[in-house]
Amino acid sequence: MTHEMTMRWLKIGSGITMFFGVFVATAAFPPISGLMQFSADLIFFPVDGMQDVSAPETRLVSAIGGGVMFGWGLMMWMLASRLYPKDPALAGSIIVTSIIGWFVLDTGASILAGAPLNALGNLSFLLIFCVPIWMSRRA
Repeated sequence: MTHEMTMRWLKIGSGITMFFGVFVATAAFPPISGLMQFSADLIFFPVDGMQDVSAPETRLVSAIGGGVMFGWGLMMWMLASRLYPKDPALAGSIIVTSIIGWFVLDTGASILAGAPLNALGNLSFLLIFCVPIWMSRRA
């Protein structure tokens, strides 16, 4: 995989991460939290309407988590567009290390919280970022 193609994939992954951050943050505002409400219900399968994202502490955690996810995606965008062209090994190492650290903690905590389906979503983020970097290193 060429460096240009890797940068493109990393930017796509960064955009998806930022979008997901905004999506998670929508749970903080009740009038637009319906889709996040459904997503929470889906993650805690089966879909039974038992999950509720309207509690103030849940809304706060969604606001914080969404903001952190958006900022992380923005940082990865900057790494992909500014550092990767100059030093692909360093940029790739920063991205892969951060995504693996996030994956292990988020996935483990999700399983402990009774939401193992979240691990599948986490796996998609892991692959979006790591596969292009690993493929470019092999090329």
